[in-house]
Amino acid sequence: LVFVALFMVSCNKNNPKDVADKWLTSFYHMDYEEAKKVSTDETKGLVNTFQELTRSLADSSKEEMKKIQVTIKDVKEDGDKATVTYTTSEEDAKEQKLAMIKKDGKWLVEFSKNDMMGDVDNSADQPMGSDSTAAPTTTPVEDTAKN
Repeated sequence: LVFVALFMVSCNKNNPKDVADKWLTSFYHMDYEEAKKVSTDETKGLVNTFQELTRSLADSSKEEMKKIQVTIKDVKEDGDKATVTYTTSEEDAKEQKLAMIKKDGKWLVEFSKNDMMGDVDNSADQPMGSDSTAAPTTTPVEDTAKN
């Protein structure tokens, strides 16, 4: 009975790392239906937008996107929120962050319009008009738009 309980816990895919990996891989590979399964309602709306925008991409571009690999570097949980740091196998890929939220006991990706603008986590830490020499981080959205 203890073995069965341990096995069931080890198979649990409802954690920020596994959910983020599923979402990011699905998103980058343009499997938008799969990505929506682990998305908040707002995120689903943005994923739908990307689905529409990428319908006309050439099959060769779609095949190239399927080669992208995602590597989860770090996961920071804080109650019902988490931040996942990851990189992709794309050339010049920078470390990026993905916000997660736990709703009704289920971890979901919380990707917003602000994330599309490269305005993830640290934008609130800088006062308006501050001059930052750091390069802006790209988001899954910007990476998709490049291809």
